[in-house]
Amino acid sequence: MNMMKAIEALEPAADGEGGFHPLFADVPSSVEFNKLRKRLLRLTRQAIDDFAMVTPGQRWLVALSGGKDSYGLLAILLDLKWRGLLPVDLLACNLDQGQPDFPKHILPDYLDRHAIPHRIEYQDTYSVVTDKLPQGSTYCSLCSRLRRGNLYRIAREEGCSALVLGHHREDILETFFMNLFHCGKLAAMPPKLLNDEGDVMVLRPLSYCAEIDLEKFAAAMRFPIIPCDLCGSQEGLQRNAMKAMLDDIEKRMPGRKETMLRALSNSRPSHLLDRKLFDFATLNETLTTGQPDDI
Repeated sequence: MNMMKAIEALEPAADGEGGFHPLFADVPSSVEFNKLRKRLLRLTRQAIDDFAMVTPGQRWLVALSGGKDSYGLLAILLDLKWRGLLPVDLLACNLDQGQPDFPKHILPDYLDRHAIPHRIEYQDTYSVVTDKLPQGSTYCSLCSRLRRGNLYRIAREEGCSALVLGHHREDILETFFMNLFHCGKLAAMPPKLLNDEGDVMVLRPLSYCAEIDLEKFAAAMRFPIIPCDLCGSQEGLQRNAMKAMLDDIEKRMPGRKETMLRALSNSRPSHLLDRKLFDFATLNETLTTGQPDDI
């Protein structure tokens, strides 16, 4: 059965006893939710296939922050695995970074209730960040780097070949424009990336999924969301400016986000200015030989 037929067969299977992962036992039975679920499954499976993410028998460490995206990622991967479409073992992992007022019970209670294999790790990176950065600074960049380093360590300790993150379409586009406007480079979040040490693959299976769909999915699934503003450093981020810009573009010209995402997989080095990617000097030789250009 190919990928499309497998996804289309999901709902008939769900009608039978044992035809769904326990996470989906109490989901809405509406046509709208079924379409949303199918769309997220299809797009996730497409990204997994397009970027050759799966080697059967591997173990994946699924980062779970308590936000809508990571909950959605875990649920979708568990659903695919339940149906035999994802031949890897999954281990959910939450890194408690010591933020003030972090509700420590929510994630382990949720994971235990649904019998999901998991590891809860405590590392007080919050104190490290607040010690190194002046008061009023944005903590997210350093906090993210410390979190990633710990997750790589946990992946090694647990025998996981991949760290799986819940970044979606908007995250990728926002990163692209942040790099464009502030770093002077064309770069985004790749769906698949090998870490610097060369021993852990970073995977983003939700790369094709829209944030609005994940928001609707999280609401329908009634995930116990933990807010991402516990450290109080979220206001005024450049990423928020990129998000607002992209939302305004999408409002004015519907469908532009999807077009921009397609553009990231349709680059033309000969039509850019990067001399490391295209040898413009050879065009002189092409002119003398009369070969056509690439316009």
